[in-house]
Amino acid sequence: MKVSHKVLGIVVVLIVVVLIVLQWPSKTNKLSNLSEAPKGGDFTLDTATGPFDLKSQRGKVVLIYFGYTFCPDICPTNLMLIAQAFNALSKDELARVQGVFISVDPERDTLDRLAAYTKYFHPSIIGATGKPDHIAKIAKQYGAVYRKVEGESEGGYLIDHSANTYVVAPDGSLNTILPHATPPEDIVKVIRSLLDKTGTQ
Repeated sequence: MKVSHKVLGIVVVLIVVVLIVLQWPSKTNKLSNLSEAPKGGDFTLDTATGPFDLKSQRGKVVLIYFGYTFCPDICPTNLMLIAQAFNALSKDELARVQGVFISVDPERDTLDRLAAYTKYFHPSIIGATGKPDHIAKIAKQYGAVYRKVEGESEGGYLIDHSANTYVVAPDGSLNTILPHATPPEDIVKVIRSLLDKTGTQ
């Protein structure tokens, strides 16, 4: 039985698509397998303006993102989306929201560098870091994972890391985990749903 070129072409395309799908779970999925179920929890880290204590943020919705300032694309993308969501909030809503960018690269991310980096995106996003073992402990609490990859950039190394945004409710509990590149309007919906539950203060 002869098979037409058109049918053969469709079969080839389908095979290629299947192969791509099978190969898709690469670095990100391997990293996520290293993580335990996230529980969240309080922590204290250093910032350019002094210690940041999550417990002191009770009453606010806190968005936490783990990354590093030398990140070529993933971190800037997510921070820009968070900033756009913040810009869509009213003045009163924004007063009850805080963004925290936790650096997983304390070797290169100084407090001053973090302050300048986060300020570029939005004044309500603060850069925080600490000792490597302390950062690792906090990352484990939230289910974030990362690892250094040597010799893959002019800066000496890159860091593979998960790209979720962790939303902490006003009572301090981990409420929502937003995946990479969540649209600003969806971020706003999550923030407002949590603010509505606590009412205006």
